[in-house]
Amino acid sequence: KEKENTISGVDVFLVVLSQICLHPSSSLAGYLFALGPLLFVTIFDVWLERFTTKQSYVINLMSMGTVAFGCTVQQSSFYGYMGMLPKRYTQGVMTGESTAGVIISLSRIFTKLLIKNERKNTIIFFTISICMVLLCFILHIVVRKTRFVQYYTGLVRQGLSHAKDHSHNGSQYQVHHDVITEEVRFVSFASVTPSVAGMILHRYVVARVIWTYMLSIAVTYFITLCLFPGLESEIRNVTLGEWLPILIMAIFNISDFVGKILAAVPYEWNGTRLLFCSCVRVVFIPLFIMCVYPAQKPTFSHPAWPCIFSLLMGVTNGYFGSVPMIHAAGKVAPEQRELAGNIMTVSYMSGLMLGSVVAYAAYSFTASGSSLHSETGYNFTQGY
Repeated sequence: KEKENTISGVDVFLVVLSQICLHPSSSLAGYLFALGPLLFVTIFDVWLERFTTKQSYVINLMSMGTVAFGCTVQQSSFYGYMGMLPKRYTQGVMTGESTAGVIISLSRIFTKLLIKNERKNTIIFFTISICMVLLCFILHIVVRKTRFVQYYTGLVRQGLSHAKDHSHNGSQYQVHHDVITEEVRFVSFASVTPSVAGMILHRYVVARVIWTYMLSIAVTYFITLCLFPGLESEIRNVTLGEWLPILIMAIFNISDFVGKILAAVPYEWNGTRLLFCSCVRVVFIPLFIMCVYPAQKPTFSHPAWPCIFSLLMGVTNGYFGSVPMIHAAGKVAPEQRELAGNIMTVSYMSGLMLGSVVAYAAYSFTASGSSLHSETGYNFTQGY
């Protein structure tokens, strides 16, 4: 059964945000936002040590926020490109993200093992990270110009031009949504430029089709960011000392990589069932809290417990963080896949942002958080 859709106004805020990242140069701007804070922290905080512990803490938070904004713009562009390519390349992009996490974790472990001076190994760690970002920046420019990418992006643009040429009215949409097959067809499709209402309606209709996938990826990353790396970095053990948080984070990144590889296994997820499974991951929150509290003797005090929980959380994060992104693009027409990728990225980043806010708010009320601010003679950045 088909029915004509109109704007309800409920999702206007999210769908308008997705428009920010549609320009092809947005990914290049994202790289600049990522490189700037990295260079600043490396030079002025780690190398020159110009800041006190409190100042360093604030500067690092501001830097993380700037990098996160750049990543939002950057990744939205990536997922827009990804939506235009064949479906299997979605899983490749998601796996690439986890590969970066694994490389960074191993880099931190090796620099800390091989170089005992904390300041020097931290500088080397940040330098490696900066070089990786620069390499990715160059490769991104090269890949965009390949015949393979240009072929598939050209197909989408041709589809949009064809729909535009056959539109009955340049400022109106006639949208049909098949509620059984979850498909959207734009019978009269025009450029988004003449009409803001049309632009909003365009995004609203696509969001209605993939809303369960949007919520699934948002919930998955919200739960993860509530715990990683904030609460996980607070887990301590007398025997392993400061190595335990590093080990836990490495386990998470490796298992997240495995989870995203498993996402390539063919299985047709129902959107509602996928959302339910993503919500079940909330069980990790009390489990990790019991690894930290009570402070003197946590319920799960043995270091094996947080390692096991981190392993399970990483696998499920990789899997349920990839599957919604992979399936969402297939629920809309080919010419709408770039937009679906952008909308999914807004949901993805919303989960990251809300999870980070909750984690920081909870951290601010802990006794350990207070002790961190009161410490002197220790550089915040070098502890990680």
